[in-house]
This record gives sequence, C-alpha cells and structure tokens, in this order.
Amino acid sequence: MFDTVLVANRGEIAVRVIRTLRALGVRSVAVFSDADADARHVREADTAVRLGPASAAESYLSVERLLEAAARTGAQAVHPGYGFLAENAGFARACEDAGLVFIGPSAEAISLMGDKIRAKETVKAAGVPVVPGGRDPELAEAARELGAPVLLKPSAGGGGKGMRLVRDLTLLEDEIAAARREARASFGDDTLLVERWVDRPRHIEIQVLADGHGHVVHLGERECSLQRRHQKLVEEAPSVLLDEETRAAMGEAAVQAARSCGYRGAGTVEFIVPGTDPSSYYFMEMNTRLQVEHPVTELVTGLDLVEWQLRVAAGEHLPFAQDDITLTGHAIEARVCAETVSVKEGSRGFLPSGGTVLRLHEPQGDGVRTDSGLSEGTEVGSLYDPMLSKVIAYGPDRQTALRRLRAALAETVTLGVPTNAGFLRRLLGHPAVVAGELDTGLVERVVDELVPTEVPEEVYEAAAAVRLDALRPRGEGWTDPFSVPSGWRLGGLTRPVGFHLRVQDPVEYVPRGTHTVTDTHVRVTLDGVRHTFHRAADWIGRDGDAWHVRDHDPVAASLTGAAHAGADSLTAPMPGTVTVVKVAVGDEVAAGQSLVVVEAMKMEHVISAPHAGTVAELDVTPGTTVAMDQVLAVIAPHEEETA
Repeated sequence: MFDTVLVANRGEIAVRVIRTLRALGVRSVAVFSDADADARHVREADTAVRLGPASAAESYLSVERLLEAAARTGAQAVHPGYGFLAENAGFARACEDAGLVFIGPSAEAISLMGDKIRAKETVKAAGVPVVPGGRDPELAEAARELGAPVLLKPSAGGGGKGMRLVRDLTLLEDEIAAARREARASFGDDTLLVERWVDRPRHIEIQVLADGHGHVVHLGERECSLQRRHQKLVEEAPSVLLDEETRAAMGEAAVQAARSCGYRGAGTVEFIVPGTDPSSYYFMEMNTRLQVEHPVTELVTGLDLVEWQLRVAAGEHLPFAQDDITLTGHAIEARVCAETVSVKEGSRGFLPSGGTVLRLHEPQGDGVRTDSGLSEGTEVGSLYDPMLSKVIAYGPDRQTALRRLRAALAETVTLGVPTNAGFLRRLLGHPAVVAGELDTGLVERVVDELVPTEVPEEVYEAAAAVRLDALRPRGEGWTDPFSVPSGWRLGGLTRPVGFHLRVQDPVEYVPRGTHTVTDTHVRVTLDGVRHTFHRAADWIGRDGDAWHVRDHDPVAASLTGAAHAGADSLTAPMPGTVTVVKVAVGDEVAAGQSLVVVEAMKMEHVISAPHAGTVAELDVTPGTTVAMDQVLAVIAPHEEETA
C-alpha cells in the first residue's frame, strides 16, 4: 500500500477519498485553489498544497501544478476523484511519466472509453448491444436519418453536460451549436454524437471492478432514472426493474465491455433500458472513474470502493469471484445541490445558487450517511459544480430506505445557501417513485406537484416573529413606549404591527400568532398548530426547505425600479459568466429570441427577449462576470401602430 496519496479534487469528493485514506493509515495530500483555501477537504487532509487562483483552469485542471504538488509532498500516487481530470487520459499518462501511480485505469482505456464513438464501436465488437446513432462530421445528416426525437451528446464527456434532447429538427442547428459550447466548456472538446431517443427510458448502470491481472467482476446495478436535464438526482441499488436473469445478463455485458478495453480499477457501464422491456438494454457509455453514486453500491455489497481502487492500483489481486458478490438490502442516494428551486411564474426556476453556509446540520447514523464537503462558513460560488453533498439511506428493503432518506432530508439544514433538499424529499414521496415506476422524464412531468407556488403563511409568521423580537426592549429601566412592538399610540389607541417582507413576493404581513425566538430556532403557534423553524440571521428553514427573508420598502423599490421597467430589462437569473452575446444595441428582436447565454456551475442559461422590440441597452460582452439580478440588456418595446 502507498504511504502518501495526493487527491486531485475538491469538496465532497476529496473529503470522501480522504476518509478511506485515513482508515488505511495512508497520508493524504489535498490541493486547493484560492477559492477553497479554508475548505473542509483542506482541513481534513494531512497536508495541503495551493495550486493557484480560483479559476479551475489555473488550479484543479493544471496538470503541471498537480504534478509539482505531488513531487513537493512526496506522494507516490494520485487519486483523481470523480470530476475535473478523473477521465483525462493526458493526466493519467503524465502521472505515469512522472513516476506516480494513477489510481484508475490506464491512459489507453480512458482514451478509448472517453471517446463515446470509439467506445460504442469497441463494445459492439465485443457483443454488447448499442443504441443506434451517428457521429461528427455527419452529425446533422445522421440525426435527420434517425428522425426526431434524437439525443445530442459530447463524445468526450459525461455527467449529462452538453446533452440536448431534440424533438423538433427545425431547431437542430441551434441545439448542435449549444451542445458544442457546453461540451467545449466542460471537456475542452466539442465533438458530438447523436443517438436515437428511447421514450420513457430507464437509466441503469453496472458497477465493475477489475484488477491488473485480468480478473473482472460486477457489483450489481444502480437505478439512475430520476433525472432533470440529464442530471441525476436520485440513485438506488438494486433496481426494482430487473429480475435475477436480466441482472446477470447486463452484468456479464458490463464485464465484457470492461474486458474489451483492458480495464483496471472501479468503473461504470451505463445502459439505456426500455421500461416496458428490460431485456432490451443498450450500452450508452462507460465512465472510467468512480461515480458520484458509488455509496449505494458500497452499502448493499459491504465493499469500500475507494479502498479497492487503492488496492488494485497497488497491484493486489481481487480476492473474490463473481459468485462471492451478494446484494443485501436496499440503498438510495439523493444529491443535494446549491440550487434555487421554484416553478412559480416569473421566478428563477431550477438555477444554480450560492452564498455562505450560516448554519449546517447533516444527518448521520441509523441507516443514514451523508458525504459532504461543507462546513459552517463555507462560501459556495459559481465556479465549480453545484453539488454540495449526498444523503444516502440504507434499509433491509426499499420502503425502509425511502422512509429513512425522506426523514434524513427533512433533517438536513443548510441555511445561507438555497438547496434542492426539500424538493428531493417531496420527490421521494411521489406515488410513482414509491411504486418504483420510474423513467428519465418522470421528474419533468410531475415537477409542478413537487414545488409549492406559494410561501406558507407560517413562514411569514416566523419572519415577522424575528422582526418583532428585534424590536423588543433589552435590559432594565425606562422604555420608550413608541419603541415597544405593541402598536401603542397616543390616546391609548393600538393598531397591529405590520412588516413589509420579501420571501418570494413582497407582502405586508401582520403577525397574529404566538412566538418564541432564539438564535437558532423560531417557534410559532398559528391557528392552534405549532411550527418549528431553524434560524440563522435572515434565513429560516424546516424539512429541507429554506427561505431568505428580507425587508421590503415598497417606496424605495418603486423609485429604484423606475430606471429599468421590469418588463423591458433582462437580468441575470444567477451569478455567473456571460459566454455568448447574440445581439448589439439597435438590433430588432422578436419575442422569445435568444439574446445572451450565462454560464454558472457548468450549466448554461439562455436569456431571451421578453417581447418584440429594439435592443436599447446592452451592458455585457462575452466573458463578463455578472451578479444575480444584474441588468444585462434592455429591450424597448415596439410602439403600437396608430390608426
């Protein structure tokens, strides 16, 4: 076993790898950018090395700086985690050239399976069924031959980045251009392939483990069908769809795929499966790294996959055969992301968020595990992936695991940064999810049922209680009656004390319940029902949901809003970077026309014209960094023709 291992990643990923290194008695080396100088993974490692500025290109993606850090700390091996350079063949080769062990497959295997086009050709030759499709440079022609709907995918990457579902082929060229931009930004390669889209598919992947001596086994499957925008939200093991015969057949296909590229280490073979016919499965791609969702496999097999990555990289033989692998119980994982979640008309929708973690509670124990890179005081920005943590639950059966995970998400507190924890809790309670009737489009179809369009009254009651508590006199002695929040006025008259608040929409709220306020909690009784909220500064939360409460001055808002009429101005829905500007001042635009593209946390958001008109102002160029709500452009509406 190695003495010292450098972990070439950050956040939850690095914390997870460091945990196993510590258990094995291996010295860990963390690396960090300026944005992560006080991050949890830096504090938990045995030593840490600064790589460079906050930009990933100048820090976590700099092969030269990573190798220099390994040399300075005496590391013998590098664990790439499961992001950044984890599937970069050049990095694996550079580690080998520097005399370091890359804890993963060979550079040749990464290169082969990282090119989705070559990967499909290779596994097809090994007898593994593949999805019909085409590739660059005849991409558009192949898409039209397949017929809508089709799926565009980057050849060089994974994780759903750059994937585009095209149902209307008249939009094909625009979708190809957008997919290329995302692929180039995420993977440095804009080569695309196109595949036939399978309606209501299930996404099932097989975990494989191979040593350097030709021995390959699979560790069962994971169901990853609960997705939004091709991004996984919830994963579980095993899948309720597969019977033992299909599981064995898919497992053997995954093993053959791994053998076809001489694979070594932990990897995942992903399949698309028609929900109505599980036996008709198709190979999609192979991820040549550990997956985010690997904990569910660990819980049902009892194996630490990071430990076996290390042992295989150190040259050990796998001591178990396929018949020794058994799946016991059920495990489900939910990805908690920095995300503003709302479907209320005119709101931000599902968009990356940020902020400072003011209060944090992450459940552990009793069948629950949280893998996280957070701590109180962590700054969550727009530079890196939005995933903050993973909450995983285990039980003897699926229903127990579901109940435990819903309870764990309700217990999760991340005040100061909007997250999707409450949304995930409601998703896991949806009847289709409880029944195991899953497919990759389910979340989009039921989203309106899972996101409340109104803020509950008790939230405003709790917010007003905090404001009332701030007005209460402190200490002894005479108290000015005008400062007491009783509504007292001259002549003995009283009127209710109201507050102008903004949680989602601005309201004037008059509290009418009873309250108890502390630094950490707010308890309100309203209409005979008691509600308890976690609290930190102007944030309150419960059951995984959180609300940022701000004072609202309607007079000031009307004055400051006069400069840019809300209907005419386009604002940034999230902090990020402008990547594309498609218009100039004076251009005529149509309603709904794409004008500006903003990227944050590896996601693109298209800003479109709210109505037909003329570009009156344009305040950004490609590369401009923007804050949330910053004005990007103003579209002056066309004047109505007079008779």
